[in-house]
Amino acid sequence: MITKPEQMVAVGKAQLDATVRLATIAAEGAEKLLDLHLKNAKASFNETVKSAKALSELKDLSEVASWAGTSFQPSLDKAAAYAKSVYDVATGTQQEISALLEEQVAEFNKTVSVALDAAFKSAPAGSDSAVAAAKSVIDVANSVYDTISKATRQLSSLTEANIAAASGKKKAA
Repeated sequence: MITKPEQMVAVGKAQLDATVRLATIAAEGAEKLLDLHLKNAKASFNETVKSAKALSELKDLSEVASWAGTSFQPSLDKAAAYAKSVYDVATGTQQEISALLEEQVAEFNKTVSVALDAAFKSAPAGSDSAVAAAKSVIDVANSVYDTISKATRQLSSLTEANIAAASGKKKAA
């Protein structure tokens, strides 16, 4: 429970700092994606020009099959590497945002706990069961949040493992 102007200022400053951090993380993620897109576009353009020149220099129709075999596989490999790079940037940004949100939830829980303890100390006699029920609700809410957070991390790890396994199979093939 906020009772002093200094506490309100501190809460406002903390929220502003968190908002700025969130905006910074999002902007950095967008910047990384944009840089990745531009580099990929430039490399793709250069590869297309190179491939078109090679195609135009073919002298016989029988050389087309050989040219196609040597042209398409590197392009597919580069597309897969590009997709993995995009995934890595998105995952890194998501992990930073998740860490920030977890930090904010922990801080909020601490603030609520302190405020409730102060309120419970001044609760009228005989309200012990109501106090216990309120604490139980808070504990259940925290437990649900922790469970969802763990499940999200496990899903992320599983997705990453599947992508790594798929990349390994592709390289082995």
